[in-house]
Amino acid sequence: MSTTGVVSRAYEFREQSARRVMVADGAMGTMLYAKGVFINRCFDELNLSSPQIVREIHQEYVKAGADILESNTFGANRPRLAAFGIAEKLKEINQAGVRLAREAARDGVFVAGAMGPLGVRIEPLGPTSFAEARGHFREQAEALVEAGVDLMILETFSDLHEMREAIAAVREVAGPDVVIVAQVTIDDYGNMPDGSSTETFTEVLNNSGADVIGLNCSVGPKVTLETIERMQELTRKPTSAMPNAGLPAKVEGRNIYLCSPEYMAQYTRRFLWAGVKVIGGCCGTTPEHIKLIRAE
Repeated sequence: MSTTGVVSRAYEFREQSARRVMVADGAMGTMLYAKGVFINRCFDELNLSSPQIVREIHQEYVKAGADILESNTFGANRPRLAAFGIAEKLKEINQAGVRLAREAARDGVFVAGAMGPLGVRIEPLGPTSFAEARGHFREQAEALVEAGVDLMILETFSDLHEMREAIAAVREVAGPDVVIVAQVTIDDYGNMPDGSSTETFTEVLNNSGADVIGLNCSVGPKVTLETIERMQELTRKPTSAMPNAGLPAKVEGRNIYLCSPEYMAQYTRRFLWAGVKVIGGCCGTTPEHIKLIRAE
């Protein structure tokens, strides 16, 4: 997509999100697992080896009413792909992920480039420098932007330093116009795993280059709502919420998420009352969850 195309889609997204709530899709990994993909596979690589499965999941979310499809590229950065011995396929995997989401999208559905953490520890707690981390994020962002994403979603970040580098990398690649949704993950008390409090990470995200800031993964809708409400006292930026379907319970060796679509839909009303602008789901959520979220 040309720079003009990116700018126009960014304008369209901002215009729409200013006047209505945008519904994002739900879990990709949960759905792939349900379709028989082994948990030890590289889910991002399926964009190449099993594109029909990935495309079918995107189509199910579109049918459920999603306004935003996330590309199946959450872990498609160099360190994570290197762990599977396929780092040389980084560009191919990311661009196939965008193409599959685009093929499933109907008119008006936005395709977001999904980027997650690197899966390595960065300074000061690990050997990966800030510059190296930014370089890895820049490499993935270049592939996604070149493939024609409409916006970027940075999600499930547990290290505030890493999130800062990811946002900076995307801005360096895509410029000031592309929409960035930046989401961290929290514990039961509203703190990030790196110890950053709600107040601390909200201040950092508020002063970052992100357009929308919020939460995803880790906890169910209750703690997500409570923390989002605290965040909104500290920022004027639009907020997003994509919680897990509760915490997983071990049932016959499998992690089962116990929040029903109906339960998630009840919390959707409360997210709406709180003023959240982008609502979707993370681990354990399915097209049925998104369908009922849409109905609210």
